[in-house]
Amino acid sequence: MPDYPPAHRHIANADRAGRVPVDAVVLGYEDRFLRRRRLVTAAGRGVMVDLPETVSLRDGDALELVDGRLVAVEAAAEPVLVVTGDLPRLAWHIGNRHTPCQIGGDRLVIREDHVLKAMLLQLGARVAHAMEPFNPEGGAYGHGRTMGHDHGHGHVPHVFTLGHGHGAVHVQTHASRVRDEDDAEPEAE
Repeated sequence: MPDYPPAHRHIANADRAGRVPVDAVVLGYEDRFLRRRRLVTAAGRGVMVDLPETVSLRDGDALELVDGRLVAVEAAAEPVLVVTGDLPRLAWHIGNRHTPCQIGGDRLVIREDHVLKAMLLQLGARVAHAMEPFNPEGGAYGHGRTMGHDHGHGHVPHVFTLGHGHGAVHVQTHASRVRDEDDAEPEAE
């Protein structure tokens, strides 16, 4: 079966305007964070995704092919922990560890992790293993992913100025850079 034309645009579920996809890709949480990658659809056809920037695809979104057709994005079932109990307190502890978390009215869902499971049980949570699609909340400030702290290599410094004139204070921060599949491998140090 021949490949579809390349996908060049991400369409959020809310922006699909009733357009019906011709096929679907079923992707886990990690696989839904992409910019450039070849995927295989449910029907077995390949599609080269080449987006202008890295995006976090959500269940129900679509990829627009260069010919205008859509390929739906479906979240794959994966191993998760379903957490119940004192949800505000438990959510605070999960968030304090910068862990992606799906928030429901009566439960929290995180990716399977034995260390977090032990912590949550110590905090009095009820924790159950499940296989289901994982759709965590997006990060703050409109970003699609919650990113943990990275104190390793690959930081890009940013400098900004507070105040005006000779009394200005210059502040340097570091922003993590996510390496995309088509970036060159970093040189060994």
